[in-house]
Amino acid sequence: MSADVLADPILVELVRVLRAHDPSEVWARMSDAALLAPFVLTRAQREALPLIADPDPKVLWRLEMFYAAVALAVERRSGHAVAPIIKLHPEGWGRLVLVVGRLVAVSLSLRDVHRFGFPSLEKMAERGRKLVDEAIGTIARFPDAAAA
Repeated sequence: MSADVLADPILVELVRVLRAHDPSEVWARMSDAALLAPFVLTRAQREALPLIADPDPKVLWRLEMFYAAVALAVERRSGHAVAPIIKLHPEGWGRLVLVVGRLVAVSLSLRDVHRFGFPSLEKMAERGRKLVDEAIGTIARFPDAAAA
């Protein structure tokens, strides 16, 4: 992992979100890389997980934090408030939408949430950038709905 990846806007935003959820500052002494490490799930780790399982609360929290960071990155680029809404079935599938005004800027089906993670920080940053770009493109196509 290069230090450059930690400067990626999505990962910077995610670190901010995570640190904001640490009121007792337990994580203050942790490096950004250590803070982001639980988001990386190697192929071996993924294969060790059962195909069907109930999501662990820590995994659900990481999922929420990742999409909250994406929403904040969209806010910074667009100037519009963005609300991430995640609706999950207890078995680990569901939907995520990023709502901007009256506009659904991103809509994703979520599957196998109990296996949420990325092969690397680079892949996580890439996925976040794609979602931000998708949202910004949708906002540009429907500015009146986004401003409503």
